[in-house]
Amino acid sequence: MELTTFDFETVIERHGTESAKWSRYAPDVMPMWVADMDFSPDPGIIAAIRDRLDHPMLGYGIPTDDLRSTLVSAMFRDYGWSIEPDALVFLPGVEPGFNMALRSFLAHGDGVVLETPVYKALLVAPEFCRLRRLDVPLQPDGHGRWRSEPARLEQAAARAKALLLCNPQNPTGRVMTRSEVECLADTCLRNNLVVISDEIHCGLTLDGREHVPIASLSREIGKKTITLMAASKTWNIAGLKAAFAIIPDGEMRSKFAAARAGMVDSVNILGLVAMKYAYANGEKWRKAVTLQLAENRDLLQSIVRRAMPEAGMIPAEGSYLGWADFGRYGLPAAPSKFFLENAKVALSDGAEFGAGYENWVRINFGCPPAMLRDCLDRMEKAINRQSPSAK
Repeated sequence: MELTTFDFETVIERHGTESAKWSRYAPDVMPMWVADMDFSPDPGIIAAIRDRLDHPMLGYGIPTDDLRSTLVSAMFRDYGWSIEPDALVFLPGVEPGFNMALRSFLAHGDGVVLETPVYKALLVAPEFCRLRRLDVPLQPDGHGRWRSEPARLEQAAARAKALLLCNPQNPTGRVMTRSEVECLADTCLRNNLVVISDEIHCGLTLDGREHVPIASLSREIGKKTITLMAASKTWNIAGLKAAFAIIPDGEMRSKFAAARAGMVDSVNILGLVAMKYAYANGEKWRKAVTLQLAENRDLLQSIVRRAMPEAGMIPAEGSYLGWADFGRYGLPAAPSKFFLENAKVALSDGAEFGAGYENWVRINFGCPPAMLRDCLDRMEKAINRQSPSAK
């Protein structure tokens, strides 16, 4: 796949475009925080939206049979996973989906297992339902991967009613291997857990890695699982607010749908158009962007290794989120605050992903390489001003 097919080099001006990413901080700050890439989407998606706008009416949208068929085909094409069209439940986002699932299948005081560090919205979701959060920390294994201890996971599962899974994992960039997913599924079946699986980054596995939806492993685990996916991260269209759940079991699907409870609305009609194009025709762009992201990841790793060698960092296996530890630098403030104030770079604070990660930051490297180099150059200079002998 030639990267020249699409433009991932041009830095696009986003100030004044109602962008949450670019509006949160002052104009001189480089925003590398929220999971929103600075690449323009697949041109075919933009064209599909323009075609839809040729019709002047923008009423409530409804998923068509054709869209359902497209997603059924995409699940089989990408993962060898056979699902029925009726298994699909459409949502305005993955975050409403996992909150709906917790409300549907758990009662106040029930336990929920999470592997940490993890995306803040997942981390706080059990609290909204007055559930007990059972954290199982991931640890670097010495071979460049973050894993949880099987014994600790088993202990937590024995006290829980559900697993709230994030795979590919945010913020570590970990992509679970098939054997890891199989072991996790066995643990959940052995302990009769409902599995709520956020797989929103699944289209962006790097270096040819395979994403394995946990529900695809067997009929047994599929009947216990709510899988949440969207085109939003893969094709960089998060603002269109369109996602879907895959729930093979009819009884679970009915309970899940009832949890809308007047709070979770229908899907944006333009989001449905974009979703259909992405899964039907967006494979060329997806492959190209994953190649660019792998190059960016390698660039990030090499610059950090050379310019900020005391920072601990493990290469991402999927998506566009770097996870870095600046604890050895002894900075005078949390790294996210330090780099915001001294480098004019906005990063996600590690403390948002769980207790014990206060010295970590999450770096969004889904951007033109020139932007990434600028960000890292600013960070290097700030480190050297703080500690001239850092290099």
